[in-house]
Amino acid sequence: MTTRRIGVIMNGVTGRMGANQHLMRSIGAIRGDGGIDLPDGSVIVPDPILVGRNLAKLEALADRAGGLTWTTDLDTALADPNYAVYFDAQTTDRRAAAVRRAIAAGKHVYCEKPTATTLAEAIDIYRLARDAGVKHGVVQDKLWLPGIVALRRLCASGFFGRILSIRGEFGYWVFEGDTVPAQRPSWNYRAEDGGGIIADMFAHWRYVLDEVFGQVTAVSCLGATHVGRRWDEAGRPYDCTADDAAYATFELEGGIVAQFNSSWCVRVRRDDLLTIQVDGTKGSAVAGLRNCWVQSAADTPRPVWNPDVETPGGYHADWQLLPEVEAQGNAFRAEWELFLRHVACDDPFPWNLLAGAKGVQLAELGVESWRTRSWVAVPPLNP
Repeated sequence: MTTRRIGVIMNGVTGRMGANQHLMRSIGAIRGDGGIDLPDGSVIVPDPILVGRNLAKLEALADRAGGLTWTTDLDTALADPNYAVYFDAQTTDRRAAAVRRAIAAGKHVYCEKPTATTLAEAIDIYRLARDAGVKHGVVQDKLWLPGIVALRRLCASGFFGRILSIRGEFGYWVFEGDTVPAQRPSWNYRAEDGGGIIADMFAHWRYVLDEVFGQVTAVSCLGATHVGRRWDEAGRPYDCTADDAAYATFELEGGIVAQFNSSWCVRVRRDDLLTIQVDGTKGSAVAGLRNCWVQSAADTPRPVWNPDVETPGGYHADWQLLPEVEAQGNAFRAEWELFLRHVACDDPFPWNLLAGAKGVQLAELGVESWRTRSWVAVPPLNP
């Protein structure tokens, strides 16, 4: 058996998502399982080096992950020919500059989204990677969540008939940090550091809508900073300058209307932190992160509006839980495996830096819609 080692520079993985999803549950889990089996009998084994600015955090994370190599010098890591891939999970405002350095060093690039703070930057790094001939990809993890996989399967089977509308509800209460520790880093609430829920979540909604239902053609968005004061990781109060909620309507090709509420200031009373309801002429579905419930046209009850009588049993019993056809593992790991196969074997990987730029574009146009209080067209990107 031939082992094909791929060195991976992992920059900025000391944060919650980077450490848990990308390092421990993806790269670490792949290594723990012996690598990725290929059809020719060989195995891909990722060989990571951790890069960051905080020496103490790096050392602790490297020990936790089994004694990995680490450094605070990105240039040294980029100059090492043993590392072919650069991965970036830093704060958004640092990403584009580091990706440019990685491309200049001849590294293949895989990075978190948003890929940049502006569309111009996102297009620039896409062009640089394209012209340099390096392989490049962007994390679009929700496409591998069981609930989203089920929606995609229902669309492909024609279950919905003609899709009419999509309703997404995402969010939870993020504590301010004064009496209860916040669940998200403080930079998320500072626009000057690349924060904001529009920049964060519209990148997700773009690829989910485009890939599962149809291309986004227009957006109407209202943002808000509902909580104006929070406390950072050191317990210091700060003023919030970024949006923490967004209420958006998207128009998709084919006349489909999608409404998505995204908020870090909402208390959850729904099946999951993210729920997406799809209504069509032949049936409807409600998907969470892992489960999906369906109701066909034949099974649709005949509700009658009567506010004076309580509905016995409510409406949940009229929906059927869709069985999981194929077990889905960690969504981040699934995409990591595809990208590493792309690097090693040239397997297809369409979720590249141009796909990432589309997410930045939608966020930028969402902010423009909020500022101008108007519908804004989403034109095709032809860089």
